Amino acid sequence: MEKEFLMTLKDILSNSARKYSDNQAVIYQKERLSYAELESLSDFMACQLLDRGVRKADRVGLLLENSPLYVIAFFSVLKAGAVVVPINTQLVTRELESIISDCQPSMIITDDSHKQSLDTFKDISIFSVSSIRYTPVASLQSIPAKESDPAMIIYTSGTTGKPKGVMLSHRNLVANAESIVDYLKLSSSDSMMVILPFYYSYGNSLLTTHIMVGATLVIDNRFVFPNVVLETMEKEKVTGFAGVPSHYAILLRKSALRNYKLTSLRYVTQAGGGMPASMIKEFTEVVPHAQFFVMYGQTEATARLTYLAPEHLRSKLGSIGKAIPGVELDVLNEQGQPVQNGEVGEIVARGNNIMLGYWNAAEETGKVKRKEGLWTGDMAKVDSDGFIYLISRKKEMIKSGANRISPLEIEDVVSRLPGVVECAAVGVPDEILGESIKLCVVKNGVPLTNNDILLHCKQHLAPFKMPKEVAFVASLPKTSTGKIKRSELK
Repeated sequence: MEKEFLMTLKDILSNSARKYSDNQAVIYQKERLSYAELESLSDFMACQLLDRGVRKADRVGLLLENSPLYVIAFFSVLKAGAVVVPINTQLVTRELESIISDCQPSMIITDDSHKQSLDTFKDISIFSVSSIRYTPVASLQSIPAKESDPAMIIYTSGTTGKPKGVMLSHRNLVANAESIVDYLKLSSSDSMMVILPFYYSYGNSLLTTHIMVGATLVIDNRFVFPNVVLETMEKEKVTGFAGVPSHYAILLRKSALRNYKLTSLRYVTQAGGGMPASMIKEFTEVVPHAQFFVMYGQTEATARLTYLAPEHLRSKLGSIGKAIPGVELDVLNEQGQPVQNGEVGEIVARGNNIMLGYWNAAEETGKVKRKEGLWTGDMAKVDSDGFIYLISRKKEMIKSGANRISPLEIEDVVSRLPGVVECAAVGVPDEILGESIKLCVVKNGVPLTNNDILLHCKQHLAPFKMPKEVAFVASLPKTSTGKIKRSELK
């Protein structure tokens, strides 16, 4: 029987403002925002939106960097009964046009630093909030919302094609946040180091979970200088850190992580793509007191589908764990039947966190939301204890001759080689095999040659998994959220 939800997304702030009014909701450099202030300021901005003509179910874009202002605007849109559309601040005009023409927002909330990029959009109300003067409002006549109403449209990062607008309901977002709070044991005494952008589903989940429990979001947008972020973590005594594999690679290879004690750090989480097991092991050795949670999910599932609990990290290293509370997972073959232990199939998910569908794309929705659940496009196998091991995205599997090869396996092996910062394996056209393996490697100054790489691979990989080509590159092309753009490497 499905759980009845008593909350919409906007209620998570109101509840925390009532229980934890004096707690710090957001810290951003010298700015401090309490829960009482966040509630009041978002009430004020919601009134501004309503006065400017925003109506229930309107789409409202947020073109803002992570900041207290973003969090205020986020809840103001929900309080006005509208749908939040977070927009990647790094998009160029052509990419902005694609999203704006797709979801047709009635308004875009931005600031002076991004307003110019919207000059070409003459038919949309642009609300620049850089110089807005806040005054308290006596009371906000909040627009009612149902759990089944859309609350957000998050556009996918587009690593495998054109970005799609994922429609998430209040129920989707609250259910996923409650589940994450449960397994991470989050409370009002926690604080999260936020380097992930809020327009990304992983970053958005940090916002919803921590606001839900009255915890603190410590924002720092300067991860290009990782030591600065580490300084912030020590100064603010943060208890949590979240990142994608490239963030951990940078911390281990390009920062002074080993010189910081980070004694307040209770846990870290990793999602956003497969992370080499060797790198997970290394990080846990450098920061042994922090619990390490491996997680897996996708925007279509609001954020999270599985986690590997820290107590299983050593015995199940390389696994993405099991389903989070409230989610059911199967690994199915193409006929929709469960695969045997050790066989590869596609992860299929069911739960209150599964999206309503893609915005304006019923056909695309029908391809992934089927009677069995959400077909994720991720290939995996299950061991005898029920732990899931991700093999690859279905579209990223390298098809060489009669073999189907996971790029993650090759990357895990190569990442163990001293001097390798990160790497990516992709399939490139091959006249005989269909595809051969190209390996792109970023190194950190240690003298490494093609032969060094190939000899290491020969020792640890079957012959059909050997790279045919090795290319040393200064960096790997990534989305703004840190995911590798494999299509560009081809």
